[in-house]
Amino acid sequence: MSFETIRVTRDERGIATVTLARPEKHNAMNAQMIGELTEAAKALAEDSSVRAVILTGEGRSFCAGGDLGWMRAQAEQDRAGKMQEAGSLAGMLGLWNALPKPVIGQVQGAAYGGGIGLIAVCDIVIAEENTRFALTETRLGLIPATIGPFVVRRMGEAFARQVFFTARPFDAAFLMRAGLVARICAAEGMAEAVEEEVSAILNCAPGAVSAAKVLCRELAGTDPVQAADMTASALADCWETEETQEGISAFFAKETPTWRRNA
Repeated sequence: MSFETIRVTRDERGIATVTLARPEKHNAMNAQMIGELTEAAKALAEDSSVRAVILTGEGRSFCAGGDLGWMRAQAEQDRAGKMQEAGSLAGMLGLWNALPKPVIGQVQGAAYGGGIGLIAVCDIVIAEENTRFALTETRLGLIPATIGPFVVRRMGEAFARQVFFTARPFDAAFLMRAGLVARICAAEGMAEAVEEEVSAILNCAPGAVSAAKVLCRELAGTDPVQAADMTASALADCWETEETQEGISAFFAKETPTWRRNA
């Protein structure tokens, strides 16, 4: 598999590593990366020789959320175009969430917005101890709609209410309490921690591992993909408000929206 915004490698044990490869942009997602992550998920799902997948980011950050150029392009689209972009992101996350192999997230530096969505579709997440997280959409007048079903399903409503609308940053310890992070490590211990999880998976029967993952998803209830239309519509509603238009314009103009000046 050959891509431009991600890198896919595989070792002799059948462990695939998918690396977000836009380090100069802190691995922020754009339409191309979403498309390539979609294609990678489809290929990995169909490859019977792949036993597990490691998802990580190149450079200082795991994923800084949405690319600014991608966001600007969305702002200029009509409602149908905005919903289509949201649908593409939801579809990609859905494929990763349903990947019939364990997905180990190796997270460092920062994970914002859509980066937390990627974490939510991993099965086991190992975070570097100094990683910072945030859902900052409400600062722009938007909401974390598309990633919401995946994130709320993993962390639960109580934890989601603490971070969905404050835009306040939080740490790996918070996500460990919420159940999204399995282990927190110093930077020098990350590779060893990931390898311990890989070794545990390789000691189990691959068919049983896949079936057990399906069982977990079925027992948890409604699949987040089924909420895609609702979340895309809710996000499109936000885009059309005067508040959001002011927030987005202020963001790109590096100005302060009125609600922050009055705070």
